[in-house]
Amino acid sequence: MRPTGDGIPFEKAEYDRRIALVKDEMWRREMDTLLISEPSNICYLTGYEAFSFYVFQTLVIHRDIENPIWIGRSMDATSVRRMTYLKADTIRPYTDDYVQSAEWDPVDFLVAQLREVCPTLQALGVEMGAYYYSARTHTKLLASLPNSRFLDAELMVNWIRIRKSPAEIAIMREAGAISDAMISDAVEASSPNMRECDLTAVIYNRMIAGTPEFGGVYASSPPYVLTGSRSGEPHAPWSDRKIGTDTPINVETSACRRRYHAPLSRTIFLGSPPDSYVRLADAVVEGIEAALERVRPGVTCAEIERTWRETIARHGLNKESRLGYSIGIGFPPSWGERTASLRSSDQTVLEAGMAFHMMPGLWLGDTGVTITQSFVVTESGREDLTKFPRRLIVKA
Repeated sequence: MRPTGDGIPFEKAEYDRRIALVKDEMWRREMDTLLISEPSNICYLTGYEAFSFYVFQTLVIHRDIENPIWIGRSMDATSVRRMTYLKADTIRPYTDDYVQSAEWDPVDFLVAQLREVCPTLQALGVEMGAYYYSARTHTKLLASLPNSRFLDAELMVNWIRIRKSPAEIAIMREAGAISDAMISDAVEASSPNMRECDLTAVIYNRMIAGTPEFGGVYASSPPYVLTGSRSGEPHAPWSDRKIGTDTPINVETSACRRRYHAPLSRTIFLGSPPDSYVRLADAVVEGIEAALERVRPGVTCAEIERTWRETIARHGLNKESRLGYSIGIGFPPSWGERTASLRSSDQTVLEAGMAFHMMPGLWLGDTGVTITQSFVVTESGREDLTKFPRRLIVKA
């Protein structure tokens, strides 16, 4: 049985299935070795989720070696042993001499391990666009392995993990329940004399405490709590100013459960919203409902976005940014998977198991509305991962 909040999150067979999919893709790309630096992909393939990605770490997959090989800081090896199925000989830690050192380069350690354990090093895949794979690392690898070909494996594993297994969806449901509780607490706590930072603290408390059934951990992105004239900003930090009256509060946040996310945004209006603002919120709700009704296997991301765009256009509105993005495992700085997007140019065909955050936020200068929905595509339609009502919340 899967542990509720500690240890290895899935059965070994689940990881074997994922590794097999990766190796199949490696064969297709004529790649014998894959170096993974993105922590989301390391977590997907091993279960490892410790906060160690701020230093050099790599997961090595070779087509002819059964299990991956973890290479990272020595003090984190204990967590690898506890969190993953990896055996002792596949956990290869380097000493602290390599950490942020001007004299010791952990890439040298990696190369030595590759030469020791990999039967071939003909074609190496590396995640060129990952946040955690530096130009310095790549330059060093090229110089250290001059007889190897380097292939861009950016998003290779990401596209494999876009289709969630039933076990993954079960965890995302748990994240969704915590997200619902976070928004519920924010609605109950919000008041005109409250500071933005104090409302954010309420959200963080629930993010970590979770529900009586299961706890949460830190999300990949901070909550965005923006009020009044700042509600037209999507990603600015909260402040210590008081919220005030007759003003909107845009909250975008997500719970995190075993690194799986279920984002949720809602707008709370303290006081009496003007008719123009109510009409704006109603148009957003109409648009998201129409778009969600289009979700089913076989429909493209572009078709979903077009339904939204045509619906809000009837109200004289337009959203220049994408309507949403795929979600699943996330580490800072983002809970997005960086694969499919709900946008007019994305012809990705929806399949059962894909999960998205539909984010029809409108930020219009000095005001805005954010009413969103996380969902997973099912065989016949969709399952909403959060249950909080999709509407403007008016709190008089």
